[in-house]
Amino acid sequence: MLFFYFYFMKEVQRCSWCEGDALYTAYHDTEWGVPLFDDEALFEFLLLETFQAGLSWITILRKRQHFHAAFDAFDYRKIAAYTDRKVAALMENPGIIRNRQKIQAALSNAQAFQELQAQYGSFSNYFWGFTDGKPIQNEFKTLSEIPPFTPLATTLSKDLKQKGFKFVGPTVIYAHMQATGLVNDHLVSCFRHQEVQGLKT
Repeated sequence: MLFFYFYFMKEVQRCSWCEGDALYTAYHDTEWGVPLFDDEALFEFLLLETFQAGLSWITILRKRQHFHAAFDAFDYRKIAAYTDRKVAALMENPGIIRNRQKIQAALSNAQAFQELQAQYGSFSNYFWGFTDGKPIQNEFKTLSEIPPFTPLATTLSKDLKQKGFKFVGPTVIYAHMQATGLVNDHLVSCFRHQEVQGLKT
């Protein structure tokens, strides 16, 4: 079975950005672009994307389990209540990105996240409201066609900033949109393009 999976990994056509690293490939094949409507999952990616700012996504993926342990399994309720002592402990944790501004942003974003939940019923309702609850199906043929951000990402970024979120520039937000399936940016030649497109929303 394991042999079959590795053979499959080599034989299928996929987005070239994930090739050359087994962790990256597995993430591409199973997670990237899958529409997420669960608030816990959406917050996990939001936290990870904010820490990615200025770094590569593979760097964050390699530290994902460390982030999971350090940030209480991405429980935004607990994160919103972190104390200065907890922040200091996070700054000493070598398994995560030890950037004080990003750590503080995780706290304030968790608080703003809950405020949006109270206002919209869920963060998912707010987030998916920008596309009427349906993923945007792009038809890109090459990686060079995929933009770093879009007008929608800029709109969403501005709105989140007005609501108190930090480290949510258009590029970060577009990466979040791609990761959580608000947009399907798998290349049309990639085997996941049609698979993701066919998922129920």
